[in-house]
Amino acid sequence: MVREVITYPHKLLRVKSEDVVKFDEELHTLLDDMYETMINQAGVGLAAIQVAIPLNILIICLPDEEDVQNKDNLIEAINPVVTHKDGEQVFTEGCLSVPGFTEDVTRAQHIVVEYFNRNGEKQTMEAEDFLAVAWQHEMEHLAGHLFIEHLSFLKRKKFEKEWKKRLKEQKK
Repeated sequence: MVREVITYPHKLLRVKSEDVVKFDEELHTLLDDMYETMINQAGVGLAAIQVAIPLNILIICLPDEEDVQNKDNLIEAINPVVTHKDGEQVFTEGCLSVPGFTEDVTRAQHIVVEYFNRNGEKQTMEAEDFLAVAWQHEMEHLAGHLFIEHLSFLKRKKFEKEWKKRLKEQKK
């Protein structure tokens, strides 16, 4: 089932998510719904908080060489923790919760993440480049942060002004 993606400045986007303690059918349904929602919205990642569920859950599915998001490549991560990061890269990011806005963000080039899969089995993944960016972006959501917080003071002020104007126009 496709769920509604909440958008900035929704208060829930500032909430720190809680760890998952039950790996059950309810969790599996949420993961399946998150995948359908992400694909429906043409995203490459989605955190549970973006569908108004404050749990430490995220999914990532990068497109392949043919620009297809194959479900076989889907990463479902519960209670993820970055155990190592190094290097630096700049990537132009967007966000389903801040639609229509992109900006360059500096993040670690290489990370190692520990997490649990949908069945509660511990996993470890090394990621670099775009996959590392996606992990770090989605994990920020779990901590109650958005990529726009990486903007300089002046860029952030400009963004806020343009965003408020866009929200007003949408209400007309």
